[in-house]
Amino acid sequence: MNPTTTLHAGPTPSAPALVLRPWRAEDVAALVEAFRDPALRHWAGAPVRDEADGARWVRAQQQGWEAGNRFGFAVLEVRPEAPHGRLAGNVVLKEVASGRPSAEVGYWTAAHARGRSVAPRALGVLTDWAFATFRAEGLGQLRLLHQEDNPASCRVAQKTGYEFDGVLAAAPPSFPLDGHLHVRRAGPRGGRS
Repeated sequence: MNPTTTLHAGPTPSAPALVLRPWRAEDVAALVEAFRDPALRHWAGAPVRDEADGARWVRAQQQGWEAGNRFGFAVLEVRPEAPHGRLAGNVVLKEVASGRPSAEVGYWTAAHARGRSVAPRALGVLTDWAFATFRAEGLGQLRLLHQEDNPASCRVAQKTGYEFDGVLAAAPPSFPLDGHLHVRRAGPRGGRS
């Protein structure tokens, strides 16, 4: 897989255009700044407390691309005053393998970008890309998991066509509460069914 893949979501009346691209070393400072948000630290699995944590986190994303089994994208908001983009979030396709019928998606949104549909727009683009890229290798469904006390993730799932599939039992320490499983299946051309 090419780690220079760039995906786009056009602007909406209330939000700027989004660019999704693989994480880079120059993203570390913005990543550390995003993780100063207590809500993001609460929901995110891997804490990013300082530049060293940020560099390790970005390198792990790059290693996923190199291995071809995890594809993390920095989500950037592009505005006239920030033509190279401001970090707005992250989306990731993980557990991808040839012949495996399902994979998992995940995401987070920086505090300054919440409330402008960044997560559903970015997840929609990632979903379409995943099915277009990996359907021939057997990918037929994507799973989205979140703790049941995270209603914002339920809304993102619903907005992007991920249907509620069931409750998942807690699995501490990484998943301390019961959760929701949402699933989106590939349609006739790899998109929504």
